[in-house]
Amino acid sequence: MELAEAKLKFIEAWGKLGSEWGINRTMAQVHALLLVSPEALTTEEVMAELSISRGNANMTLRDLIDWGLVEKQHKTGERKEYFYAEKDTWIIARRVAEERKKRELDPVIKILGHLTEVKGDEKDPAFKAFNSSVTNINKLANNVNKTLETMLKAEENWFFGSIFKMFKK
Repeated sequence: MELAEAKLKFIEAWGKLGSEWGINRTMAQVHALLLVSPEALTTEEVMAELSISRGNANMTLRDLIDWGLVEKQHKTGERKEYFYAEKDTWIIARRVAEERKKRELDPVIKILGHLTEVKGDEKDPAFKAFNSSVTNINKLANNVNKTLETMLKAEENWFFGSIFKMFKK
């Protein structure tokens, strides 16, 4: 397989993986393109490589910047903006986890917290079923949140060191 074909396969696979994680397919494909590019690319280069519109490219690049996965760069003497993707996979994983936590888990935890405070008749089967389900889901969500917080605060060396220790035992 030639490099050009491999690059296209990677971009396609990353796009599919991203959409399975709940990330827009085009956003994942633009990220993949920038990941495998040795130098920062312009909006026009992204558009040409992926055959997407200027509006789609601009919106996607802005989203990637918001997620902390891409940074905008300027070259002295040039008016064009260049975009460069973070290449460190640990940093990428942490930023995606942080963003997904902020967008998905935190709002659910907030709602569940309010729902666990609902008052009702403890003898009413409907209230008991509702209260039990919401309380259990809230506990699970909070445990997931604590685990994720621990992972996000962990340093790469600590994380991999812990995994290696587990396999040595």
